[in-house]
Amino acid sequence: MATAVVRYMAAAVSDRGRKRPSNEDAYGFSVEAGVYLVCDGMGGAAAGEIASTIAVDEFLRLLTGRNPENGVPLPDAAQNAICAANEAIFSRAQRNHRLSGMGTTLVALAAREQHVWVLNIGDSRCYRFRKGQLEQLTHDHSLVEEQVRLGRMTPREALHSPLKNVITRALGTQSQVTPDVFEFEAQPGDLFLLCSDGLTRELADSSIQTLLSDDLTLEALSARLVEAAKKAGGHDNITCLLVRAQA
Repeated sequence: MATAVVRYMAAAVSDRGRKRPSNEDAYGFSVEAGVYLVCDGMGGAAAGEIASTIAVDEFLRLLTGRNPENGVPLPDAAQNAICAANEAIFSRAQRNHRLSGMGTTLVALAAREQHVWVLNIGDSRCYRFRKGQLEQLTHDHSLVEEQVRLGRMTPREALHSPLKNVITRALGTQSQVTPDVFEFEAQPGDLFLLCSDGLTRELADSSIQTLLSDDLTLEALSARLVEAAKKAGGHDNITCLLVRAQA
């Protein structure tokens, strides 16, 4: 019988990288509420930064203020919060033409004891590092990844495709959006990584696995991942949020 996970720890690092003038990533978490998320904004004139910040603020506002006894299960509350964040971004863009088309990816983790739900929109990812092995838990909503899943493109071709930056689903660009939702059971010692594509475009999964293998603090591991991505090129903003499950 699985041992119930009763608490979590988290830490994050975000960096603009070596090429971008500003950081349009945003992240936030509440260990008390059991919610964690990373967003990667898009849009000109700082619109991406606005979109990602709205998403994080709205998501946390709704989930940290919820009453667990009100009958709405945590995964449903997380989906409702994503829909509310989508509406907030979309409405803001409708009111200001300079923000037209702005949007953001979102990857979130919601945890209650050993139960973990992962939600995502776009190509920010969630991984689980368990017993030395790294596993991607989310599917990218990107043109090339969908072509790979359909067998029309190899992973190597996708890596070098000029269309690799095209995402097929984003928060705030349409009036409605539906996230993917995955449910898992955490084990003590599991390490969850939420990250923007500024990490995964620079580092292969095998490199991320190696970097997570040392027994370091979450702060040190997060910083280590970001620095490795910067050393590999740092072409985009980089955000890493680590969540560790403990008995």
